[in-house]
Amino acid sequence: MSEHHPAPASPEEQIHQLRGRIDQMDAALAELLERRALVAAQVQRLKPVGYFEGRDTRRERELVERMSAHAPRLGAERLAAIMDSVISAGLAAAQEEAAR
Repeated sequence: MSEHHPAPASPEEQIHQLRGRIDQMDAALAELLERRALVAAQVQRLKPVGYFEGRDTRRERELVERMSAHAPRLGAERLAAIMDSVISAGLAAAQEEAAR
């Protein structure tokens, strides 16, 4: 008795499936970024010197080093660029919100 095995997915089907997974991860990432920005805004309101003037570069370097242990493929240099963008965007949003 022979078993029937489905044919392997074509490259186009695999791409479609993988992109669907990426879309799900991007949605989850967007939610995390929003939550991070909200918490960071709370921190900025509590700091004596907040927003861009109050950036803690030492803490940011430590953050990148911790993250690089979880994302070795990206490495510290790429993560530093990513986190600089994340932090800058969050600070800009918090500053705009505070100005309202």
